[in-house]
Amino acid sequence: MIEAQRENLSINKLIAEKKEIIFVEGDMIVPDSKPDILNTICTSGVVSIYKKEAQEEKVRLDGAINTYIMYMPDGTDDTVRGLNTSIDFSENVNVPNCKEGMNVISDVNVKSIEGKVINGRKVGIKATLEVSLKIYLNEDVEVINEIQDESNVQILKEDLRVNSLVGQGETKIYAKDNVQIDNMDNLAEILKVQVCLVDKDIKISYNKVLTKSEAEVRIMYLTEDNRINTVNYKIPVVGFIDIPNVSEENICDVNYEMKNIIIKPNSQEEHSIYIEIEIGVTCYAYEEKQINLIQDMYSPMENIDFEKKQIMTMTDKRNVIEIKQIREKVNLKDIDGLNLIDVDIVPSIVNESKINSKILYEAELNMKFIFENSRTQIITKDAKIPFEYTIENLQNGESLNTDSNMEVKNQDFIIQDGGDINCNIDLQTNTNMYRTANINMIDKIQENGDREEQDYSIVIYIVKKGDTLWNIAKEFGSTVDGIARVNGIENRDLIMPGQKLYIPKFERNLEKV
Repeated sequence: MIEAQRENLSINKLIAEKKEIIFVEGDMIVPDSKPDILNTICTSGVVSIYKKEAQEEKVRLDGAINTYIMYMPDGTDDTVRGLNTSIDFSENVNVPNCKEGMNVISDVNVKSIEGKVINGRKVGIKATLEVSLKIYLNEDVEVINEIQDESNVQILKEDLRVNSLVGQGETKIYAKDNVQIDNMDNLAEILKVQVCLVDKDIKISYNKVLTKSEAEVRIMYLTEDNRINTVNYKIPVVGFIDIPNVSEENICDVNYEMKNIIIKPNSQEEHSIYIEIEIGVTCYAYEEKQINLIQDMYSPMENIDFEKKQIMTMTDKRNVIEIKQIREKVNLKDIDGLNLIDVDIVPSIVNESKINSKILYEAELNMKFIFENSRTQIITKDAKIPFEYTIENLQNGESLNTDSNMEVKNQDFIIQDGGDINCNIDLQTNTNMYRTANINMIDKIQENGDREEQDYSIVIYIVKKGDTLWNIAKEFGSTVDGIARVNGIENRDLIMPGQKLYIPKFERNLEKV
């Protein structure tokens, strides 16, 4: 009886990826306490996903968009007013091969949002969301890496380095704080809100992953005396995820997702704004594991039956984080005398090219400049900066699977004469990369009687295209060692079509496996 030694390999199998654009529409009714709308000036939104679920051939997303509208009122002396509401949505995204119970990693961003005046008391809102989904299934596989008694068994092995899943976990973090505004300001309305998670980092210790980031909140508000002001604030986002046996050598994929956002002014006497953000954090931890895999086997003495199967796993996994500095000048018309109060920056990747040892990204910064004139009126200007960045010193870059994103680390704008603006922006680029490895392995080994004894002492064989010494030895019940010794072959991986080989008969007492 053949006894096999097995090693466990935990695979986090990527079942499907899907990128899709979805549209969310809703109406905003102007409260009785506010004047009619003449036209909208600027519409912004922050998306949160409070529930996601893998179903048969689809993923269901339930979320909300916190929407903020700056508008020009009709027939009053007010220069600008603000509205905000939350638009709930539920969408089903078709994802082939998705099954109930699979793990879903999602990334949902507001690509664009606009408010259209329907009448003086009603605004129609249409948001375009970019949805990126990854569907995973955890699978534990037993890999045969040793045979207990190899005296009469020929074994074909391959040394592989793969990324095995150590474990996964998730946590929920509530980032709460009161953001102080200028003591001179009596807040009347919130005009615009921008929330993003920055400075993400992890620390591994004692079977836990400490996840650290900051929720960067930018709020534009209107005061009771019709002044516009802004406040920038960062709230620490810290959480622990329990993953048994995780170590500092492991590579962790961490995904953050905003699930709910509450932003509301406190009493005027407090001069502050209450912020509460619910954040879900998911972590997958991988170890680099070397396995000595048995891919094929046979016995010159016995018939051995086994099943062959193929598994797909990851290898060469790594994360690359770099800083890209952008120093460019843009020109905007008719901005003389205006006061720059805020800039929205949305970085996006336009194209990815993998060439030998490097990956070239073509990207762009989409910027919305928000100005204020002397009459406290809001003027917006759009600009775009195309740029490139490269990840170098890679091996076989064409075979890499990549997932890249960018975040704004620092920004500074200097207005010069003639409408020129010097843009100084630091971006952090995050690229997760790995290769897909298809592993051929054997399973369910059993003996099936003695092999028919060959009646020859030696055979002459002419090598055909695609032949290997292993396949030839297996076909004739010989051994690779025996064929190499008889034919004086030093490099066993190098035989040529048309080459004449002498195939010796296997002799139990003369062969060493």
